[in-house]
Amino acid sequence: MSAQLNPAQREAIRYLDGPCLVIAGAGSGKTRVITQKIVRLIEAGFPSRAIGAITFTNKAAQEMAERLGRMVKLPEAERPLVSTFHSLGVQMLRRDGQALGLKRNFSILDADDAAGILQTALGTTDRKVARNAQHRISLWKNALVDPDAAAATAADELEHQVARAYRDYAATLVAYQAVDFDDLIGLPVRLLREHDEVARAWREKLRYLLVDEYQDTNACQYELLKLLVGPRAGFTAVGDDDQSIYGWRGATLENLNRLSTDFPKLKVIKLEQNYRSSVNILTAANRLIAHNPKLHEKKLWSEHGPGDPVIVVPCDSDEAEAESVVSRLQAHKFERRGKYADYAILYRGNHQARIVEQALRKEKIPYVLSGGQSFFERAEIRDLLAYLRLLANDDDDPAFIRAVTTPKRGVGTTTLTALGTYAGERHQSMFATMFELGCEQRIAPRQLEPLREFGEFVNRIAWRAQREPAAQVLDDLLSAIDYRGHLFATADDKVAAGRWQNVSDFVDWLKKRAEEEGSTLLQLAQTVSLLSQLDRKDADADAVRLTTIHASKGLEFPHVFIVGCEEGLLPHHGGLAREETEAAGADEPGGDEGKGRPGREAARIEEERRLMYVAVTRAQRSLTLTWCRERKRGREKYPQVPSRFLSEMQLDAQPKAGAMVSADAAKAKLAGLRAMLGQSRGTVAG
Repeated sequence: MSAQLNPAQREAIRYLDGPCLVIAGAGSGKTRVITQKIVRLIEAGFPSRAIGAITFTNKAAQEMAERLGRMVKLPEAERPLVSTFHSLGVQMLRRDGQALGLKRNFSILDADDAAGILQTALGTTDRKVARNAQHRISLWKNALVDPDAAAATAADELEHQVARAYRDYAATLVAYQAVDFDDLIGLPVRLLREHDEVARAWREKLRYLLVDEYQDTNACQYELLKLLVGPRAGFTAVGDDDQSIYGWRGATLENLNRLSTDFPKLKVIKLEQNYRSSVNILTAANRLIAHNPKLHEKKLWSEHGPGDPVIVVPCDSDEAEAESVVSRLQAHKFERRGKYADYAILYRGNHQARIVEQALRKEKIPYVLSGGQSFFERAEIRDLLAYLRLLANDDDDPAFIRAVTTPKRGVGTTTLTALGTYAGERHQSMFATMFELGCEQRIAPRQLEPLREFGEFVNRIAWRAQREPAAQVLDDLLSAIDYRGHLFATADDKVAAGRWQNVSDFVDWLKKRAEEEGSTLLQLAQTVSLLSQLDRKDADADAVRLTTIHASKGLEFPHVFIVGCEEGLLPHHGGLAREETEAAGADEPGGDEGKGRPGREAARIEEERRLMYVAVTRAQRSLTLTWCRERKRGREKYPQVPSRFLSEMQLDAQPKAGAMVSADAAKAKLAGLRAMLGQSRGTVAG
């Protein structure tokens, strides 16, 4: 096994004498280093179950666990912990959260439910205002700033207003015995800080930690890591300062600096050999990232040979750009006898995907779209899912809160806060608590009446859901709550009709599934947590991948197109209003936060440069970059200039051979390609 490793990888795996930072360049085999270091620790006599590997996504954790399972066979109880930061936080709070006053079966609110509570705290019905406040509160939590500190440091009246809502929001979560996504890190930090015996127990349970994608950690995650490793400092952090692209959600490169300050014996090892890309692609990437200041100087190199030249294609318009990319992709695939799955089209924001999708559909090219909204994330589907989750488990407090308030039935935040507080004292669910006699001493009869009426309705439906045909019970449920009426009362007719169609499609799908499986509605409801997985397209499908650059991180493709390489798009324009960015479906809030703050503009451009670097280093064999001379925004057309990043990579933004691609030229090229493909098929058939 070690014969397949390069010298830097071997050094990283064998170093067990203290804290270690592995600077792992793109495509340098960091997952192999992490998994083989775990094997090395076990071989060195380290208890396998006292090793923890922490990463950021469930997908990454699953892949790491599978790879580790193939390398070393262990009984389940002896396996190292491989999880995300948030999954580890859940484990810590389920085991020891009672020290902070949390009941063992506390609820975890998703972003949608949390935004609903924030709307009430802000006194607004505007979901966008609540989402913006949610982002600000998330940044505060990630920086370990509590509501009082947020109020004391608020920069203006808007921040003061959000800080007040933060205080009310935090109090509501306590009353509901619920936590949000950020609390899954923040509360374990508090737990370890305030309870020495708990901290000692966790340090003994996890005696060596390996942290993947370390550059993406925020201040709160760093503090959790520091508290967990304690004085023993048994850890390996693996990351790349050149791929830090999540500053907008609180990740900070300062964590890389803090490691050497907080752990003076830190060993730094660099992985610079790239196993993914050709030399031409790496040369462009190295030239680009050289314009950023360096925490740890490194230069990627490869033994894959020069490969295809990196191509820049100027286009007249966004329509011409989409058609040019599709025609080039088709021609390239035809010449190479490749698969559609070998190709990826990357863009800065989701709004850029629509016109590319249209061009692909026109040519009947299969594609998979990543980073868009899942069907199961739509508000109307989540409303219905809340009822199904409650039928399956009346201890599910978030499902209860959503169902009892949608549609409105006279149950407000004051009532739910009182019920939640009493349920917390009783260490049971809100649903069970509202039927207790003691509830009458805590909640006024006029508030308690709609609660119990709703509870009795759920019990009746639950009784029927075990015994009667699922289709009939579903129809009666929707009719009883008048969900269609609720949709048309809360949105204009066109929007409401679209949402009702989504609900009808979902209900039809549920009915069909119940009929095929011979299952009751209750049995269907019990598998509801798995439903969101059904919306995912097969990752192994032979289809072109369309994805934002953020969502492409960690992936690789033989052939990559990066569209929209223009000033204002890539790099993203710092002055774009947050509302415009969100309406466009971009991946981050964007916004005006950096305006007027010294140093913020430079930091923003540096992060955008790292984003382009991530995009470029997704490519293995060929890379094509496109930009438009003119781009549509709404009904208006705006002149564009090529991204500064093209010149930083020493690429000619207007190559002579490639003259500007017009929409007509792109269409003509497509027509010629179709004729060629048709001729080729005819030859094969003959």
